[in-house]
Amino acid sequence: MKVIFTEDVRGKGKRGEVKEVPDGYAQNFLIKNGKAKAATAQAMSQLNGQQRAEEKKEAEELAEAQALKAKIENDKTVVQIQSKAGEDSRLFGSIPSKQIAQALEKQYQIKVDKRKIDLPEPIRALGYRNVKVQLFNNVEATIRVHVVAQQ
Repeated sequence: MKVIFTEDVRGKGKRGEVKEVPDGYAQNFLIKNGKAKAATAQAMSQLNGQQRAEEKKEAEELAEAQALKAKIENDKTVVQIQSKAGEDSRLFGSIPSKQIAQALEKQYQIKVDKRKIDLPEPIRALGYRNVKVQLFNNVEATIRVHVVAQQ
């Protein structure tokens, strides 16, 4: 029996896949528990429509991410963060990705999730630093961060 998986089933199929499975397994487990539905002509056309909608949404998100990348990597976009520092330009404390995300939103109204900022370890010194941001699957931008001493 052909079924369309409505959710991931470990070892059998992923959501949106159409597969041939034994009749008893399909009737008694997959369809009964709502993990799949019978692959009728109507269900197949509905699946195709959903896949086209998902592709369109993904294309829009990709275009949005590329526009955001251009905005972030503009030469004028330099996130400036003030922090207390000692004589040898070392900071008292550090600057984590959360603080960079907040400063970017406050200064340029660009909202970026702190978990998308690739900062292996917090910034602990004054000066310029390039920080990578994962905006989408294959879209990565570089934020220029300038840490200055607080007066």
